[in-house]
Amino acid sequence: MSREEVDRALARLGAERDAVEAALLALQEHPGRRLLEGAALSGRTLERWSVAGPGLNLLWALFDRYAEALASAVAVRARRSRPGGAELAELSELLGGPAVTVSGSQLPDTGGPVPVRLVERISLAELLERMNAWYATVYEVVAASDAVWSALPARIDLLLAELGRVRMLSGSLGVRPGVHPLADDLDGLERELTELRTEVRSDPLALWRPGRVPAQRGSGAGALGPGAVAGAVDTERFDRAGRALDGVRMELDGLLRLRDEAHERLQQVGDLLQRADATLAEARRARGEVLAKIAATEVPAVPGPASALRERIGLAVELQQTGQWHRLAPLLDTLEEVAARELGRARQSLTEVAQPLAVRAELRGRLEAYKAMAARLGVAEDPVVIERFEKARWLLWSAPCDLRAAAEAVARFQQALRPAAPADRVDQYQDGQGDQGNG
Repeated sequence: MSREEVDRALARLGAERDAVEAALLALQEHPGRRLLEGAALSGRTLERWSVAGPGLNLLWALFDRYAEALASAVAVRARRSRPGGAELAELSELLGGPAVTVSGSQLPDTGGPVPVRLVERISLAELLERMNAWYATVYEVVAASDAVWSALPARIDLLLAELGRVRMLSGSLGVRPGVHPLADDLDGLERELTELRTEVRSDPLALWRPGRVPAQRGSGAGALGPGAVAGAVDTERFDRAGRALDGVRMELDGLLRLRDEAHERLQQVGDLLQRADATLAEARRARGEVLAKIAATEVPAVPGPASALRERIGLAVELQQTGQWHRLAPLLDTLEEVAARELGRARQSLTEVAQPLAVRAELRGRLEAYKAMAARLGVAEDPVVIERFEKARWLLWSAPCDLRAAAEAVARFQQALRPAAPADRVDQYQDGQGDQGNG
């Protein structure tokens, strides 16, 4: 090596020595290393740290050998401002040759066979490469463990605190273990989160997903440094527990709304049943009227009130008074559905029963409309018109009323108007009256 090459090498190696020392000091003070030193480790973390843990002391020992060798080279270079051939040869050996003696027991595990020699002579570049490999091994365990400890324990504690608040809410709503599945779900979530917190504290690397294979660690040249550890914290179990707790909270919020709305909803169910009863009473009255006033008509029977439904309403009121909201929720949903169905059934019954009366009313309206038309056509005094009108009127206003005969009589009265007016005018008039009736 020339004098210029020696000076450049010394400057470069001196900067690398300072960078290595700074990196080792930072690793020494890393919070992850401190936690690893004081934690009761288990599983994968215990296995990895049992290998990587002694690496920091080993790194300092190797760094001392590196600094000593570099100091020796600096001392040789300081002998003369312009070193001669002998000094340059010695410096070339110190800076580039196998001039550093290290103990065989202190060689880093690079994946090859375990060294059997007590000592080995290597170059400064080889020594730096081996320190890089050891540093990567130690730093990966420290940084990954610290990442897990920074990401999960506090969040788990917050979620457990939230779970405690949700449990208090569930208790106020009558949701208790062995009584409602939501309470059992909360117990299961608490066990899961407690187990996860214990695992995170003792085996953080079980929750770490590396982003590269171990064989690629420490393969780069240059002074070691912290860099970035490729990988991510596995939060799937935590996230799943959080989603489950959100689901329980949403169901409890529904029960809480039910507690606030139960009285009003029960009143609405009662109102629906009262309307259904009133409609059924109207249907029974209409049925009696049909039987008395309409002849030869089959009138369907009117169903009775939903007494079983009233018993279930009584049960709902009891559940409301005793605060059993989790049991009231499905019952009240059913009551609302059944009560609405009962009102629809009562309305349908009234429609079916009152159908003959509606037909009679429609025939009466048509008869009066045709009578007015007869007056406009000037045939109101015609004997045939009068006779057919009186016949239809008598049939429609007599009791019991024969609807078939009355309909035929109204049709004959309509036909009596045809000689006095074009058929299309009568039909148009009839259609117009029909449209008005439909409207």
